[in-house]
Amino acid sequence: MTQQDKIHTFLISEEETGIRIDRFLASCLPACSRTYIQRLIKQGKAFVNNKTVKSSYVLSEDDEIALSIPPPQVWTPQPEFLPLDIVYEDADILVVNKPSGMVVHPGAGNRSGTLVNALLYHCRTLSGIGGILRPGIVHRLDKGTSGLLAVAKTDQAHLSLVKQLADRKVKRIYLALVLGDVKRQKGVIDLPIGRDPHHRERMAVNRKHGKPAVTHYEALKRGSDVTLLEVSLETGRTHQIRVHMQYLGHPIIGDKDYGTAKVTIPDGVKQEALLLIRNFNKINHPLLHARRLELTHPLRNEVMIFEAPPPEDFNRIIARL
Repeated sequence: MTQQDKIHTFLISEEETGIRIDRFLASCLPACSRTYIQRLIKQGKAFVNNKTVKSSYVLSEDDEIALSIPPPQVWTPQPEFLPLDIVYEDADILVVNKPSGMVVHPGAGNRSGTLVNALLYHCRTLSGIGGILRPGIVHRLDKGTSGLLAVAKTDQAHLSLVKQLADRKVKRIYLALVLGDVKRQKGVIDLPIGRDPHHRERMAVNRKHGKPAVTHYEALKRGSDVTLLEVSLETGRTHQIRVHMQYLGHPIIGDKDYGTAKVTIPDGVKQEALLLIRNFNKINHPLLHARRLELTHPLRNEVMIFEAPPPEDFNRIIARL
């Protein structure tokens, strides 16, 4: 332990016995992911009764835990020459069509290859309101999600876009390929979303501790065990569409966290459905695409609408519906 480390101590009660130490610490320290906790334990920074333990250690009553968390390392993302699909750009804002697989901003395990690294190379200036790690970033898309993302190049533009998001004046429309035949042609999912109490790195419908989340959907096309949905958001909770689709019983194809990565092939399936299923099983990311973005220009007060077609893997399946 160093003097700069912050020490967290816990005394285990009878109700907390039988829980793995990594799961317990992750639930007590929501700012730390379970993976990060496991890394600290492996580095010898977790003590139970003054002895180091493994992540699999099962807690007993009256165990005394001391966890040493080092101070965050301060570092600045570096510009990188990476391809960018820029849909629109002026002196105030930039709209980019983010590919699936690209992380939006640097973080633990992703210090390079992110959209921010590419933006820093492309732009002379970006809004600094988001901080060192998130220059220009007003809203985000998951790593596996493709599509349109607005970026602020000035602080004035950043503040305007944030207010528009808070006032629900930014319209975002997605395409989602989900498993199963969604029975209703149109629907609204109005269910709060919060941390999954059983998997702290995931989100879930959480009626007790969740925040309001509203998702609208409409079926555009149907096929064998798959539906193409158009989805719009009233709110912008983390993983909102993925969580709501899972709760609806129609997880997004390729979503390993909130659905199934593989689709089983039942007996007697038709050839067309068989081809679709085989295509599903080659997908390694959620088939979710931010197709349309509508916002008001921060300075000109002009409503602007942007659209981006889905990527090729998306289109291959849509073509078979």
